[in-house]
Amino acid sequence: MIRRALISVSDKTGVIPFARALAARDIELLSTGGTLAALAAEDIPTRAVEDYTGSPEVMDGRVKTLHPRVHGGILARGDDDGAVTTADQADLERLGGQPIDLVVCNLYPFEQTVAKEGASTEEVVEQIDIGGPSMVRSAAKNHGRVTVVCDPADYPTVLAEIEEDGSVALGTRKRLAAKAFAHTAAYDGVIAAYLSAEAERPDADTAAETRFPPYVTLALERVATLRYGENPHQRGAWYRDRRAALGSLALASEVGGGKKELSFNNLVDLDAALEVVREFDRPAAAVIKHTNPCGLAVAEDLAEAYRQAREGDPLSAFGGIVALNRTCDLATAEVIAETFIEGVVAPGFDDDALARLSRKKKLRLVATGPWPPRTGLMFKRIGGGFVLQDVDGNAAGEVEAAQVATKRPPTEQELRSLIFCWKVCKHVKSNAIVLCSGEREQIVGVGAGQMSRVQSVHIACDKAGDRAQGSVLASDAFFPFPDGVEAAVEKGVTAVVQPGGSVKDAEVITAADAAGIAMVLTGARHFRH
Repeated sequence: MIRRALISVSDKTGVIPFARALAARDIELLSTGGTLAALAAEDIPTRAVEDYTGSPEVMDGRVKTLHPRVHGGILARGDDDGAVTTADQADLERLGGQPIDLVVCNLYPFEQTVAKEGASTEEVVEQIDIGGPSMVRSAAKNHGRVTVVCDPADYPTVLAEIEEDGSVALGTRKRLAAKAFAHTAAYDGVIAAYLSAEAERPDADTAAETRFPPYVTLALERVATLRYGENPHQRGAWYRDRRAALGSLALASEVGGGKKELSFNNLVDLDAALEVVREFDRPAAAVIKHTNPCGLAVAEDLAEAYRQAREGDPLSAFGGIVALNRTCDLATAEVIAETFIEGVVAPGFDDDALARLSRKKKLRLVATGPWPPRTGLMFKRIGGGFVLQDVDGNAAGEVEAAQVATKRPPTEQELRSLIFCWKVCKHVKSNAIVLCSGEREQIVGVGAGQMSRVQSVHIACDKAGDRAQGSVLASDAFFPFPDGVEAAVEKGVTAVVQPGGSVKDAEVITAADAAGIAMVLTGARHFRH
């Protein structure tokens, strides 16, 4: 039975109606600081914790709840009926305390303070919460009797159970306790990363960002258990980083389509698709197969961009994943519906487009919302650990600033196609070769994941067929020998973009000049293993 609740929250989302509903059930409310003031301002009857403890706040509020009457009230054990045990009740009476049955607490905004430009070390350290985690952990440990709530999203569930019979079910208390420990673990992980980075720059007086602190804690929460992993004999699950950025796949929602849930491979492909269309400002559409773009195009409208993307490799597009960099409209939906596609990811879907695509029984639709700029780190699992790196920022401007290595510079149209082709190439598994139309921004052939670069050239040209004539080519890394360029020229490629940097660059450039094609060197490599 919930008779007394302690409420002390940094994030006050939803706390006023929640507290008002508790008070309406004659549950005594205890609170501190800003939360106490917020409840009092709404005329919600609340008792100050310092009145309950008989001990005033000290050190400018640094010490408020670290008191035996608080932690004794939370940690007092319960018997089979949920009442405090006789022995612990005797200790509480000796302390002058009372049982606390519900703890509602989330923590100081440490991470948000770190992210503030110019935040001082002193300001950041002051946001290391001590009393909050102590109360949350105490309540979570004693979940056999006490309910702990650290996420405002759980207020409705807890309130519904209290309103039903005055208590919270044990199963719910266990789930909330686990969530509370995950909450404090993630919080401590962020603090450890910050302080360990600070220790490496002891003279710093501001909380500057450190890319790779000595300690990094991954805080993941399960979104769903998957049908299986990459293969049917492997089990799989989907986890979300608790600090995932808005616009990422982790925070996307399924908005319609088939009843079949997303698979492990669907999710991996959806993420790859999402990343490649984010490269473009104009309407863009991509078709992904096994994390590689088999079709991608940019056009004046989204429906035409998708039509051209599909035409890039119609055979491979069957059963692929589609990504759009605009809200899906009805015209685009109609074109998508013409063939079998596994899933579509976009910032959103117009109502009529959603209705049209939802008629496809096996098509999954995923909406991400708006896309903020990409930041953060990329993690790749290796045996016993991870390797981390910065996100590979977009390739904008690299072709425009590239060195023209050949006697003939690219034409204006070739340059536009090379810029497009270069942005696509960085999203293809290495060794990556991409052929794009010399007349419009459209993939016509892709060679991916080969052990030799010349083999990728052959595959891309074979995919392109007659469309290789007059096309342009992007290579994610340098050509080690002239044979790759010679094979492309033989199929009709007229311009090439590559990083350069090979000991045989001069021979490669000579081969390009002998064929009369244009070649530019960006000096930037975009491997994707």
